[in-house]
Amino acid sequence: MDLILPNWPAPPTVRACATTRMGGVSTGPYASLNLGDHVGDDPAHVAENRARLRRELDLPAEPLWLTQVHGIAVAAGPGACADASVAFAPGTVCTVMTADCLPLLLCDRAGSAVAAVHAGWRGLLAGVIEAAAGRMQVPGAELLAWLGPAIGPQAFEVGEEVRAAFVAEDAAAAAAFHPSPAGRWLADIYALARLRLTRCGVTAVYGGELCTFSDATRFYSYRRDGVTGRMASLIWLAV
Repeated sequence: MDLILPNWPAPPTVRACATTRMGGVSTGPYASLNLGDHVGDDPAHVAENRARLRRELDLPAEPLWLTQVHGIAVAAGPGACADASVAFAPGTVCTVMTADCLPLLLCDRAGSAVAAVHAGWRGLLAGVIEAAAGRMQVPGAELLAWLGPAIGPQAFEVGEEVRAAFVAEDAAAAAAFHPSPAGRWLADIYALARLRLTRCGVTAVYGGELCTFSDATRFYSYRRDGVTGRMASLIWLAV
């Protein structure tokens, strides 16, 4: 199984990783480690992939699989309709699924709180990072953030209305957009996330180098393929 371990100075009580598309049993456009049960894949394959992930990571519990809706709700239990989850006790595995949107993991320096955030552009604009960081109940300066695999700045094309909405919220966001050959805009979702983290007082930010769209071998990409699987980014406190 091809897993990505965050390169960040998290405390030893914090466990975290992101999956790729490699190491499962799904076939066709979902090949092979699809963890999404809402994308049309065989449910038996998804169940086996999730079981393999639990075994590979020796997870203390079933991940908190969310119903993600590009909003700002923050969950503290399984099955919630939310785009982030937080945990303050060992054994709860905060999890988000992505296939171009940004997965963002948070922990505090003391190793007492963790969060997983699903941040597409709609969630970023609405404030999902701020909502999750706020629920952690520690100052932003005490938080570490890791930006997982997402669509890169050379591939994420958006319309003028998206750029205008971000710039209206924060003029500094203009630097995260560049004209595209098609007369639209290329958006840097990593840069937009860093701006939001800075507003929360979070300056210890890591990751942000991997592009899902450009690496079809390792990553699912909804923008690239349409019908595709989902990867997971997970964070928990060790038991």
